[in-house]
Amino acid sequence: MTAKVHLIRHGAHDDVGQVLSGRSARSPLSAAGHAQAQWLAAHFARESPIAAIHCSPRERTRATAEIIGGRIGVRAQVVEALDEVDFGAWTGRSFDELERDPEWREWNRQRSAVRPPNGERMAEATARAVGHLDALVQRGWSGTLLCVSHCDIIRGVIAHYLGLGLDRLLAFDVDPGSVSTLLIGNWGARLLKLNGGQE
Repeated sequence: MTAKVHLIRHGAHDDVGQVLSGRSARSPLSAAGHAQAQWLAAHFARESPIAAIHCSPRERTRATAEIIGGRIGVRAQVVEALDEVDFGAWTGRSFDELERDPEWREWNRQRSAVRPPNGERMAEATARAVGHLDALVQRGWSGTLLCVSHCDIIRGVIAHYLGLGLDRLLAFDVDPGSVSTLLIGNWGARLLKLNGGQE
């Protein structure tokens, strides 16, 4: 049995590239983010059937998933395992400010070793997301699944299935509103698409 898993990064919001939103309470989609979600909805309306939509509990991921689901007639299900990395004390800080923090710079050099202050290790975040997908496959789940999540979670999942170390996460991009696609089965996994989006 093989599952086709589309890993979708939520649409853009006003803090993208400016502030580390993390698990902040508020992160509504911007106008650009709504447009990205509408494009995703139209894109997946042409791929049939979509068996399920799973999404992180964050506002920006739920909104993206609901726009897609509304178009294709599938209700989005919130899955805690797809939540953003818990960035602890870094949550809500600007990237300009973080770049002056030696711990932040070390985190980006050694994702495998560094824990954000009062936060979650990258390995822990990756393990919960991968565990969710592996559990579906082990139960014999097949079909096409949309997982609406976050940049680093998607990077971690892809790195896991490709056998890349977590220190290599910044070697590829996962843009807002992008789609990366994996085939996952008991035989292993294969990457079909990385960071695809609007032409």
